[in-house]
Amino acid sequence: MAPYIDEALLDDPDELSRKDSRSTLRALASAGAQVREALHLSREAGIDRLADQERPRSVLVAAIGGSSIVADVLELLAEPGSPVPVQARRNLPLPGWVGPLDLVVAVSLSGRAPGPLAVAAEAARRGASLLTVGLDDSPLAEVTRRARGTHIGIGRNRTSSRTALWTLLAPVLVGADRLGLLDAPEESLLAVADRLDERAEELRPSSEAFVNPAKLLAVQLAETVPVVLGDGPLGGVAAARASSMLARTARIPALWGELPDAASGIVACFDGPYTAIGGRRPGTYDDSRIRLGDIDTSGWEPHHFDEPDGELLERPRGPRGTAGRDLFADPYLDGPAPPQLGLLMLRDAPAQAPTPETVEAETLTDAVLTTARDAGVRVMEVRAGAGDPVVRLADHVAMVDFAATYLAIGLGLDPSVSPHVADLRDRTS
Repeated sequence: MAPYIDEALLDDPDELSRKDSRSTLRALASAGAQVREALHLSREAGIDRLADQERPRSVLVAAIGGSSIVADVLELLAEPGSPVPVQARRNLPLPGWVGPLDLVVAVSLSGRAPGPLAVAAEAARRGASLLTVGLDDSPLAEVTRRARGTHIGIGRNRTSSRTALWTLLAPVLVGADRLGLLDAPEESLLAVADRLDERAEELRPSSEAFVNPAKLLAVQLAETVPVVLGDGPLGGVAAARASSMLARTARIPALWGELPDAASGIVACFDGPYTAIGGRRPGTYDDSRIRLGDIDTSGWEPHHFDEPDGELLERPRGPRGTAGRDLFADPYLDGPAPPQLGLLMLRDAPAQAPTPETVEAETLTDAVLTTARDAGVRVMEVRAGAGDPVVRLADHVAMVDFAATYLAIGLGLDPSVSPHVADLRDRTS
């Protein structure tokens, strides 16, 4: 049985504010301002001096929890053209190859997160260069200053790394740009700030649910067992963020993956107990036989599907448009229906100049969505707008952040306070 979400509450700004004890929605709406403030703080900290330094042999990024997406984004944006390797590290041990020729980036809002702090301290001991982001008056800032590295402070009223993503990410992108690892000029980051402002206006609490995409998405997600899938590397980073926000903010566990590698793993879930096929609800299926060979899979890697191309597959299907639900089921005699599997597909903006690779990716995405609908999965799609990669990523991040927060509040939860997380901290402190 799906959890109950109070849709009326989502259209009551006063109730939204009352249940949101630490102003999570307000903090998310400040994302554009975070970018602009981070650019200013980065300049004040002397980040432009990195352009005069020798390019590092490699870059290692240490970030955990709500900050971990910083490492994912830097890897994503640097991978296509970076002249040096960039990789993420959550905690010690610091790899043995890190030394004076390398750069370590450590990110922690409080400046006290044990993993990034320990990595930065060990990197400083080995003579590696440091670029850190976090509270000015913190152990992390002190480690960086002693090592003569570059530390960028954070703005005021930043209380959660989940809602201060752009405070942490923007300085790292600026530093990577100055080092020549990726292309993130100030104009691009200001475009990110503008896009985030547009999304904050579109997804604002006072916007009614029937025209607010994030509120609509929250209602849809509440009725499902969600799976989040990105249609490529950029969507994959956003999908990981969505999974994290759904778990930590809305307390909803969500599997996530990235196409093409996750295709078979995600599609296999369509045979499980949360779809019309796996649930075996009576009166909703036919005995269709489908060939994978009916779909053009030329050029796809073999690991996209577990079954060989063209093999006959027995697959009962629910009627299209019914999502596999039995309209005549009696909840008193048959018991409550299990929640429905939901697939949230995060799609990149359409390619301006399609290539064989982008066409192949679109074909695979469409095939997965068609398979999902045929299996009785509830499909939700979010398409990024046009722009540079980081601008398109900002589109997805804003949507999933707001949706997860509305979902938490609609379920009667405070998005920023978890009693069980507090209990865990008490038991391990």
